[in-house]
Amino acid sequence: MQKLNLPEIDAKLKKEEGKVWIFDMIRKKYVVLTPEEWVRQHFIHFLIHELKYPKSLFRIESSLTYNKLQKRSDILIFDRDGKPWMLVECKSADIRLSQNAFNQVAVYNMTVNAKYIAVSNGRMHFCCEAAKEGEKASFLEVFPEFG
Repeated sequence: MQKLNLPEIDAKLKKEEGKVWIFDMIRKKYVVLTPEEWVRQHFIHFLIHELKYPKSLFRIESSLTYNKLQKRSDILIFDRDGKPWMLVECKSADIRLSQNAFNQVAVYNMTVNAKYIAVSNGRMHFCCEAAKEGEKASFLEVFPEFG
C-alpha cells in the first residue's frame, strides 16, 4: 500500500481467501484491504489518536438515502448529543481530489446535515464548515477540535 501523509498506524493485517484484510477498530472486525480502506483506516486513527475525537462516536459506512438512492458515508462522527458532527469522504491515494469529491460529500450531507464535511485521499485532507442554505462552505486551516 502507498505511503500516506498521515501518521503511521500499527495495522492488524491478515491474509485469507487470497485477500488481505485489515482490522477496523470501529466496526471491530476485519475488512478487505482496498486502497480506499487503507486511507480510511489511517484517517480514523489520525482523528482518534492525534485529534482526540471520541472513538465511541464514530460510525463507518453508514447507510443514507439521497434522491431515493441508497448510499454509504465513509466516516460519520456524532457530537455528544447524537447529532451528526462531521462527515468524511475517503478516496484512494491515487485519486486526485477534485470538485467531484467535494460535491459527493456535500450531496451526502444534504441528508446527514453534519456541521463539518471533510475529504481525504491520504495525501491531502480538507475540512470545511458545511454550507448553510444560500451560503458557501468555508474551508478551515485545521481540523476542528472536538468539543
